[in-house]
Amino acid sequence: MPSQRSPLPLLLLLLSLTTGLVDAISVLGLGKVFTANMTGNIVFLGFAAVGTPGFRVAPYCVAIAAFLIGALVAGRIGKAHAGRPLRRWLIAAASIEAALLWVAALVATGFDVARQTPDVRLFGIIALTAVAMGFRNATIRQLKVPDLTTTVLTLTLTGLAADSSAAGGANPNWGRRVASVVAIFAGAGIGATLVMQGGLIPPLLLAGALILAGTLACALHPEAGEPHAA
Repeated sequence: MPSQRSPLPLLLLLLSLTTGLVDAISVLGLGKVFTANMTGNIVFLGFAAVGTPGFRVAPYCVAIAAFLIGALVAGRIGKAHAGRPLRRWLIAAASIEAALLWVAALVATGFDVARQTPDVRLFGIIALTAVAMGFRNATIRQLKVPDLTTTVLTLTLTGLAADSSAAGGANPNWGRRVASVVAIFAGAGIGATLVMQGGLIPPLLLAGALILAGTLACALHPEAGEPHAA
């Protein structure tokens, strides 16, 4: 678990903001599919499986499969960096994630959001962003920073209520939990604005830039030079 002086919580809050960006890209630009978290995709896949109008099986299957691939690769990379300086792992992970989002921006060139065509670009963007987010989720899981998953808020909101003074709790990490909610909320709003005004390319480029710049800034912190424990 990181110490109180660790730069990781601030980095993870920034990554939470980029999750909002990616959710806006995928839900608003790719036709009701999530690439940052998979609960919605499982539900939507259930809808599609019984023939509900407006839902297709293929996008959700691609997103889930790509997400699992990203998580698998991140797990192996995290273990390979065990005992090495944390900054090396963080920079490697951020570089991979940013590169995937920037390649997705390149693939988005010529993609018609309104018509959701051509299919090859649609599935390409879904796959690339889902791999990036699967990679992200697995990396954050290995970092073990409490209350900052960067992609899922269900347990965060549950903790806010269940651990509150009104419930007889001590309000642990309430500031971090609230900040996580605000970060994803803000990212979604910014992402929605960018998608509506300029399509998928601007938010994809911005998300990649924030991930890489924030991680490089985090890597300058002295604690980032300490060995990473698997």
